[in-house]
Amino acid sequence: MTIINLDVLAAQVRGEILQRGDDGYDAARAIWNGMIDRHPGAIVRCTGVADVIATVNFAREHHQPLAIRAGGHNVSGKAVCDDGIVIDLSPMNNVWIDAHARRGRAGAGAKWGAFDHEAQAFGLTTTGGVVSTTGVAGLTLGGGIGYLTRTYGLACDNLLSVDLVTAEGRLVRASEAENADLFWALRGGGGNFGVVTSLEFQLHEVGPMVATATIFHAIDDARQVLDFYRGFNASAPDELACYAMIVNAPEGLPDQAGKPVLALVGVYSGDVEEGKRLMAPLAEHGSPLMAVVDGMPYAVMQTAFDAGNPHGARYYWKSQYLRGLDDALLDTIVEHTKTFTGEHTIIGIEPLGGAQSRVEAGATAFIHRDVPYSLGIWAGWQSPADDAANIAWTRTFFDAVAPHGAGAYVNYLGEDESDRLDEVYGENYARLLEIKRKWDPDNLFRLNHNIA
Repeated sequence: MTIINLDVLAAQVRGEILQRGDDGYDAARAIWNGMIDRHPGAIVRCTGVADVIATVNFAREHHQPLAIRAGGHNVSGKAVCDDGIVIDLSPMNNVWIDAHARRGRAGAGAKWGAFDHEAQAFGLTTTGGVVSTTGVAGLTLGGGIGYLTRTYGLACDNLLSVDLVTAEGRLVRASEAENADLFWALRGGGGNFGVVTSLEFQLHEVGPMVATATIFHAIDDARQVLDFYRGFNASAPDELACYAMIVNAPEGLPDQAGKPVLALVGVYSGDVEEGKRLMAPLAEHGSPLMAVVDGMPYAVMQTAFDAGNPHGARYYWKSQYLRGLDDALLDTIVEHTKTFTGEHTIIGIEPLGGAQSRVEAGATAFIHRDVPYSLGIWAGWQSPADDAANIAWTRTFFDAVAPHGAGAYVNYLGEDESDRLDEVYGENYARLLEIKRKWDPDNLFRLNHNIA
């Protein structure tokens, strides 16, 4: 598709506009998931709200497909498009912390590593993702699961206000007091309603040091350790989040090279010594290959999974919420470790509940408040020659665990899963559709998991 009158747009923005053949174009169109290889007609690297307004107006008036890139980390790859225009928000990445009011504001291009770096200078933060290179905006708009979910709720539960450019090219603020319908929809409804330019959060006292646990078990012991894990979590306080993950053995376990192992990863957001005491049983159970329970800077813990999620690798995901960890489900999970594939693959059981569950299902667009766990089948690998095998393994695994599912998380939906929005939004979908019709009646913002 040919971009019409691009010189007109160039005269209205301060940011760089990149087209095919320009220096920096290929780097700007490359996102975290290396399976996505799209060629936009133009990438507008917005330096501020004025650039966003001009680009939205141009795309609308010239009937151009419009994609929105913030962190560029979402597995579905919808941050870039073929032909059309990409609004690249990555230059708008500033973070401002008001330590006295315990509030933080992030530009839409900011990532969680930058947010935590600023907030932790004051011993503050809010719920963010467990990979520091994830974008603040994308994670929050889809809900936002992280280590602090059980303590302080989802990222979107801590959202105080959002600045957004509408399909009409107007800048509006959404909060409980202003445009409350839009604010409701933005807390879980994704990028369907406009271009978010900044987000304001409630901050909480966390760190700088937190208690953490990192335990590795041989895969042959996984089934009985998962039984223990289930019981341990049943009595865990809200301040404690313990993840169970099947991963490729790290370098520190040379005897397990080339094999998957079971990892238990815990974070306690309260007093460090109390957290170490509560997590000591994780290290004492069974015969771990490695067991470390100690204090760690929260900002460092937030980077623990960065190396296992390298930019540009190839990713294909399936996931679902769970009503619990019954024996049949655990048997199925362990059975599929026998065909474990992909050097960056993770099978993850995420603990939910706590503060997340104390929010009414209709209070935000994010509806799944009563689920205790999320299961992620996060396949990752390097070579395109391995695409078919990894995708097939992920789909087969997912089909086997699907009967245990209790809904879907929009941030984990793959490129081919937009037909699962009924699982994402349930009874909230009808209200989301009404708000979409009000704020984006012509569906300008459709290159997402679209509320059409």
